[in-house]
Order: sequence, then structure tokens, then C-alpha cells
Amino acid sequence: MFENLTERLNRTFKNLTGRGRLKEEHIKDTLKEVRKALLDADVALSVVKDFIHSIQEKAIGQEITKQLSPGQVFLKIVHDELVQVMGEANASLNLKTTPPVVILMSGLQGSGKTTTVAKLAKWLQEHQKKSVSVVSADIYRPAAIEQLKVLATEVGVNFFESHTGQTPVQIVEAAILHAKKQQMDVLIIDTAGRLHVDNAMMDEIKAIHRAANPAEVLFVVDSMTGQDAVNTAKAFGAALPLTGIVLTKTDGDARGGAALSIRTITGKPIKFIGVGEKVDALEPFHPERAASRILGMGDVLSLIEEVERKVDKEKAEKLAKKIQKGQGFDLNDLRDQMKQMLNMGGMANLMDKLPGMGAVPQAVKAKVNDKEIIRSVAILDSMTDHERRFPMSIANSGSRKRRVALGSGTNIQLINRVLKQHEQMQKMMKKISAKGGMARMMNALKGRLPPGVMPPH
Repeated sequence: MFENLTERLNRTFKNLTGRGRLKEEHIKDTLKEVRKALLDADVALSVVKDFIHSIQEKAIGQEITKQLSPGQVFLKIVHDELVQVMGEANASLNLKTTPPVVILMSGLQGSGKTTTVAKLAKWLQEHQKKSVSVVSADIYRPAAIEQLKVLATEVGVNFFESHTGQTPVQIVEAAILHAKKQQMDVLIIDTAGRLHVDNAMMDEIKAIHRAANPAEVLFVVDSMTGQDAVNTAKAFGAALPLTGIVLTKTDGDARGGAALSIRTITGKPIKFIGVGEKVDALEPFHPERAASRILGMGDVLSLIEEVERKVDKEKAEKLAKKIQKGQGFDLNDLRDQMKQMLNMGGMANLMDKLPGMGAVPQAVKAKVNDKEIIRSVAILDSMTDHERRFPMSIANSGSRKRRVALGSGTNIQLINRVLKQHEQMQKMMKKISAKGGMARMMNALKGRLPPGVMPPH
């Protein structure tokens, strides 16, 4: 999300470098470009006008300290204003009411509601340590109930069976009773997708709301619909007491206009964003982190949290001890590292969170994908455990390479590339295991990381 906007803004801010004072003409010229960039990102016109006006008032006449350049001062002003527009801080779920805490999901057809129910259930279970039950009150869409049942099984949460012969209100009342008997902490209700112009369907969800008396009413909306996302959220907000927004499919939205507009226009905070198709691809929305990513500053905090959550610590410790003892880095280790990277969302996801990536042209970033990693994993999977533990056994054997190429659907050239990559990483690991090697690497990294961020020891 925000890739196009980030690239445009970074080009714009370069024009301010080298100036000793932020003069009015410099600010106005820059803000014209910022305005165009925001409108191209599908940010609502009213939001853009207020945003530009506020920055202009704060920026004109700002003195530049010895530590900061005009570009940096302006960047800080824009950053703070972006945070203000998107909500200042993460708006957490209200989970302090008497259990079961009821969460009602609403939204248009095709917004990703049912998948989001499963993602949210998994998130609550893993991050909040809550027991969760889910139920579908969608009696209209074929296989909607079955879809949620399959997803609930996948994420390991309780599923309350409902039937198309029941009314949505009957389903909700029975599900709440079941959740109480089972002493569940949270009940998430999936509802049918509906258009805000469909009065009968809007009356139905109002009736569901009265029966459920939810602590949270979340509106699930596809971020790629841009201004339509904002307009529909506003319409649903007029019918239901929404407590927050969940933006889905943000990984496919290069503009980010909905994220920048929706809170200002609806008055409702973005609580979560969907960042992929997998059931663990749901993240709490942090406005200050989003602002940093928009301005190309990266999102180190989210990256650290993701590493903590997804990296297999036991395997990482084993590898560290192995390297410290000088036992080498074999192809099993290389395969584990590649799989860990894919588990964290791949190269594109990692790059998005790294500082300074905003300065990299979009055309260059578009070339970075996980196809090579996936292909390399396939090659390594096609080797025997003995070959992975003793790489020279395959490096010196043409027949083994041909067998692996056939098994992985690749060719010998690609196998040689993987072996070369392993050789380079093995050399690096030897340097780390050597006396003082880690300290030298840390010193080399210091100058490449943003202020206040140190590499892990």
C-alpha cells in the first residue's frame, strides 16, 4: 500500500534539499506537487484541501536547525499531519465487556468479510489469548456457512453451526447462548454482504445489531475501491453505530487513498488492515507507522514484531550455535532461511518496511519478487538430506544435478546458481564465526541503519 504515493512524495521533497530556510514560494511549489500526488492516490478532495492548508500554515517561516535540512523539517511536518489525518494512534478493540464479547462484521459483497472473520479470530487467539467462537448469519450466499466452517477449522477456533432455514436473528441469538455455555471470550458474527441502498437488507442488519448488542461493529471494506470505500463506510455509519474499519486487500492497493480519507470523513478509526490472502495476514493499523512508510522511512517496529512472531526461534538458536562452533552452513540451513523469509511475506513485504526504500524507484521494486526464492526452495526440496548436508556431493556430480533439475522442474544452470549462493553465504558465516567477526559486521551495519536502530545482538 502507498507505493505510488511514496515514490511521488520522495521525488517532490528532494527539491527542498540545500535550502537554508523554508520560504513561502518553496512551500507552495512543493505543496502543489503533494496535492497532485494525494489526488492521484484517490484521497478525498476535502481531506486533501485541509491537509495542504494545515501543512502550509505550519511550514512557512520554519527556521532550520544545524541538525536538520529544510527537507527534513518539511518531512516531519508532513509526517505529523499524516498521523493526525489517519488517527494518531492504534484504536484497539473493546474486549473489556462481560464475555462473550460480541463483534459484528458488516460490509459490501466481495469485501473479504468472511476471510476477515477467520483472520480476526486467529489474531485474537494468538495475540490476545482469547477463546473465540465464530458464526455465519449469511443465509443468502451459497456455501457462505460452509466457507466459514472450513476457515474456522483452519485457524483452530470454535464454529457454531447455522442453517439457511433460520433467520439471521435466530442464528445470532442461538450463537450467543452457545458462546455463553461454552464460556467463550469472544463471538464474531459474519453477516451477509449488502448494499447500503438496499433498505430491506439494512433493516435486517439493524435487527441483528439489536439482537447481538455487540461491543464492536466493524465495517469491512476493500481498500482498492478508493473513494467508493469511503462513501460506503459513511453510508453504513449512518445506519449502524460503527466502532471501526477493517481495510482489506491493502497488499494489492498501490494508492492508499481509502486509508488516508476514511477516518476524516467517517470519524471512525481504521482498526485493522488485511495485508495478504493467508489467514495470518491481518495487522493492527498504526497511523504513525503508516505515515513513516508513506514517506519512505520504513516501519522498523512492525518488522521487529513480525520477526518476533514468525521466525522459528528454536531453529535460529540452533543455527547461531552451529555457526559459533564453526560447524558450517549447509544447504538445509539455506533452505530454512528461505522458508523463513517466505513465511514473513517474502521480499516485497520486507522491503516495504525497510528504511530508505521510498527512494528506490517503483520500477526497480516491481522486479523484486519471490519467484526466485520459491524456485530455489523447490530445488533444495528435490535434493536428498545427504546432498543438503554435504553440498559438494551434488556440486561435483552431473547426474545428481540432472535428477534434481528434473524433480524441481528447473535446469542445471539454476541449480549451479543456488549452489553459488550457498557458497557465498557460507563464506559470510565463516567470517561471523571467526574471532571478532560479529563485532566487525555490527560496526559495518551501524552506518546503514536509521538513528536509534541497532542490529540485533
